[in-house]
Amino acid sequence: MMTTTRPVALVTGASSGIGKEAALALIAAGFDVVGTSRDVSRVTPLDGMTFIDLDVASDASVTAAVQQVVDRFGRIDVLVNNAGIGLMGAAEENSLAQAQAVFDINVFGVMRMVKEVLPHMRARGRGRIINLSSVVGFLPSPYMAAYGASKHAIEGYSESLDHEVRGHGVRVLLVEPAYTRTGFEASSPRPDTALQAYSDQRRTFDRMMEAAIKNGDDPAIVAKVIVAAATDPKPKPRYTAGPMAGRARMLRRLAPAAVFDKQIRKLNLLAD
Repeated sequence: MMTTTRPVALVTGASSGIGKEAALALIAAGFDVVGTSRDVSRVTPLDGMTFIDLDVASDASVTAAVQQVVDRFGRIDVLVNNAGIGLMGAAEENSLAQAQAVFDINVFGVMRMVKEVLPHMRARGRGRIINLSSVVGFLPSPYMAAYGASKHAIEGYSESLDHEVRGHGVRVLLVEPAYTRTGFEASSPRPDTALQAYSDQRRTFDRMMEAAIKNGDDPAIVAKVIVAAATDPKPKPRYTAGPMAGRARMLRRLAPAAVFDKQIRKLNLLAD
């Protein structure tokens, strides 16, 4: 076991994008950081970070990865559940197998990590679990219905879990980014049963998403919010990341239903 006086953070999906920036920001904030990737052999090493293999869709992989961190450092102070995948297309065009794959990583992957890490945190009487949600965790997400549903699920799971474990010194917090420059739209699978009925609107949505991601927030903005969630003396249950996410949260909370519905259609380039 390695002796360290620094807090220890475990960040899933840390090889690129938000996960990589979060890991670097946590290192700068004084953490020892363990990052994970499904294939460590393809990851460029980062100063100050240990990388381990992890597939959050595998029970055995999750158990082995968490034990590896505990064996090395003796504890996990912060878990950042960042690993996730997207899925584009109309809901009718996506097979159930595609939707199940999204949930197995975005939802059950988080649950697997929590079930392995939580006993260690609870035994020590302290810890923070930070789950990466999205503005589509509280907004409708046409042409990303399964992905949006997975983030809605994480919102409900995290809030409920936080109430269960708070009395044991553990907090479960949400970070909600908006469009972020991560290549999300390029790496998201497309529908495996494309239908002509949705083709024109799907292409319009794809172009809108490509532009939105290209002009989105820098992942470092989200990373800064993750560090705040990890270190705030009195953490908030949820953190919006970036000005666009803040505006989206305000829209959801304050706009009348008819105004909100119309704005969602406008933002997603959908005809009235």
